[in-house]
Amino acid sequence: MSRIAGKRKQMKTFTAALFAALIAGVQADDVVNRTSLTDPNAAYRVSGKHYVILERGDVQAIIVDNAAIDIPELPQHRAGYNGVASLTHSKRRENLFVPSVAGLNFEHIHDGTRQGLVEKFEPRKFPMQLRIIDRNTVEVYQPPTGNWMLESCGRYQLLEDGTIEYTFECIPRADNYRHDYIGLFWASYIQAPEERAIFFKGRAAGSGESSRWIKGVTPNHGTDSTHRPTGVAALPPVDDDFPLTLVNHPSDFEYTESWYYGVSHEMAFAQMFRLQDNIWLAQSPTGGGSTNPAWDFQWFIPQPQIGRAYGFVMRAAYLPFAGREQLMEATAAHRARLLE
Repeated sequence: MSRIAGKRKQMKTFTAALFAALIAGVQADDVVNRTSLTDPNAAYRVSGKHYVILERGDVQAIIVDNAAIDIPELPQHRAGYNGVASLTHSKRRENLFVPSVAGLNFEHIHDGTRQGLVEKFEPRKFPMQLRIIDRNTVEVYQPPTGNWMLESCGRYQLLEDGTIEYTFECIPRADNYRHDYIGLFWASYIQAPEERAIFFKGRAAGSGESSRWIKGVTPNHGTDSTHRPTGVAALPPVDDDFPLTLVNHPSDFEYTESWYYGVSHEMAFAQMFRLQDNIWLAQSPTGGGSTNPAWDFQWFIPQPQIGRAYGFVMRAAYLPFAGREQLMEATAAHRARLLE
């Protein structure tokens, strides 16, 4: 057996309990009460439309629920795709994302089993509600879904410089996760970038070697598709016949700094995370179509408890790209804030 095959076989043997021990602390209680899902005093009004346009700094973001939309700013947007349907900048008026779909799009709920995927794309299939908090902030709320009975709320806040702060909270309303964890997945479908790769600071998994910049290029959809956090040795249990291949095909890399970026038409899209949330980076060269990669991420909640709130916080910046050093400087304050 090859070294890589041996490592992958070992990954599949981890138990849910061991996985929970490896990522102790993922139950991020400090994000509770950040959205209207968990804060009974949160003031909001329900949008009368299926979209809300946010503008701040040089950035415009159109936040949508999962209904079909056809407006001048977003023609023929397809039903099912929620989150940021359009992201533009004063330096580039074209949508970063594939216009018919979305970015920072809540895509999957799963437990690592084929049996559990009654709806492969469950967040697409059940109604969502847009809740307007203020002129810069909107939430996408979803009542308990039909299969997993997961209630959730994602808050999109456009910060002063146009960076999006995304806070996600959820509450399991049923206990039917066969491997004793909840797996959640977000996708961003990028419109025809010149370079499909993502870039992150990392190293060979488990090597302890010095960090370096890694150009993440996956040869095919579902091959070496997800990159682990440093200190997390393996994915949770995933059945061999599990069909969501971006979830369960880890690369040989781990990231050492909790952010990554891609470049499209001289613009950078940087996704930044908190270390304690143990987000897994994910990618596909063709997730949004033959020329359209998916720059994604996934998150796992071990040993979920009915009625308990779980959540994470991340930020996404869209800005002109003049080189890696410029991007690091431009995102430094946001990355530092997430590490506090």
